[in-house]
Amino acid sequence: MKKKYLINSIPLLSPITGVARYLYEISKHLEKRKDIKITFFYGYYANKLLEFSDNTNLKFIKKTISKIYFLKKISRKLLLIYSNIFYKREFKLYWEPNFIPLSSIKAKKIITSVHDFSFILYKDFHPKERIEYFENNFFKNIYRNDRIICFSCFTKEEIIKYINFPAEKIDVIYHGIDHKLFKVYNDLDINIDLPKRFIFCVGSIEPRKNLLGLLKVYNLLDKDMKEKYKLVLAGFKGWENKEIMQLIKQNEDFIKYLGYISDEELAKVYNLASLFIYPSFYEGFGLPIVEAMACGTPVITSNVSSLPEVGGDAVIYVNPNDINDIKEKIQIVLNNEGLQKQMIQKGLKRAKEFTWEKSAKKHIELFQKVINEDSNSS
Repeated sequence: MKKKYLINSIPLLSPITGVARYLYEISKHLEKRKDIKITFFYGYYANKLLEFSDNTNLKFIKKTISKIYFLKKISRKLLLIYSNIFYKREFKLYWEPNFIPLSSIKAKKIITSVHDFSFILYKDFHPKERIEYFENNFFKNIYRNDRIICFSCFTKEEIIKYINFPAEKIDVIYHGIDHKLFKVYNDLDINIDLPKRFIFCVGSIEPRKNLLGLLKVYNLLDKDMKEKYKLVLAGFKGWENKEIMQLIKQNEDFIKYLGYISDEELAKVYNLASLFIYPSFYEGFGLPIVEAMACGTPVITSNVSSLPEVGGDAVIYVNPNDINDIKEKIQIVLNNEGLQKQMIQKGLKRAKEFTWEKSAKKHIELFQKVINEDSNSS
């Protein structure tokens, strides 16, 4: 008999960022298993994993709701009420990929993925309603879990520290990347107007990514260097982005904002960039630095949170709070071709360690282990 798994797949209805990408990649590999029957929860229940292009109308509705505080607040409650009324089945395993297991889901075993603790440590990095939701739901639901998955040893230590969850029930599983997509391209065809040479940064336009600091750093660079290396930014407009967008507009001769670009376009932009910089204040993993390394781009990133664990000795580190340090490191890398080549080679080697196949295999092994523990005890 097939084991019945439930996966909360609501993140796939949002723009494809970190959580949705992770959920999709792991679910793709789970779907291939013949011994598992997966039910996906999108606010309704389905047996199909949505492709990113699916359910355009649902995504539009969810995007509209997310802009209205009152609607966003009640939408979560409506989903829970719906599932309570219309779906009473119990699953063997419920995997929650996004912090907080839904209280209405009935399962013998629950495993939740916790990505970081920014909602505790950096409340200013999040909209008010998100913090309110976490404060009301995270702590009262997290101890329902049989296991917790996180994506760095750094985050595991935070989980132990802040919620006192047993260390032996916390599993570190690194993210991966699609190496068929994020790779060095010999021939590039891209329909984006890009400068000949540029510094590249990707991430939602919001406080946590430290884009305001990066813009200040870039403004301090010598005019000759700015003439030679423009700054290119890509990513969704997040929240609290007004000042950032104003600075971009004021410096449009040197700074180009691409907005959201597809993964295919992103891989090509990485390839064309002279330098990738990711000066984030805090990350639970930091997937963009792995993508950039796999595309043969020198990487500068912050020396905080999980980023040194992911980047290893393949990247140059900066203090995200020190604009002079960031400026100095940018100049050092861009003025030293030998260093760039060394960073590229180390980055290519380092990126090979992170694959979705490896990550999915460890997820599947953990799910089976937890289910077997239940079988052995019964």
